[in-house]
Amino acid sequence: MKFLIPAILALSIALPVGAFASDDAVLTPDVQAQVRTILEAEGYEVRQIEMEDGMIEAYAMKDGTRYEIYLNAALEIERVAEDD
Repeated sequence: MKFLIPAILALSIALPVGAFASDDAVLTPDVQAQVRTILEAEGYEVRQIEMEDGMIEAYAMKDGTRYEIYLNAALEIERVAEDD
């Protein structure tokens, strides 16, 4: 019995963290629509949105140039890089 309580406590802490660590938990259709709206307001033509290394990564075009745009979980643009 004394081993059961620590095991239950460990699982109760680990399960919520695991739910947020999943890329699918963050990149819902609603989040994708929000990202698309944010980037289109900045003049980008969004081609694809996916998760990479815990960041939302959008591939987009603007003025004939391809870009990779990285957003955090708060949907703030963290980095914009030209895509080669």
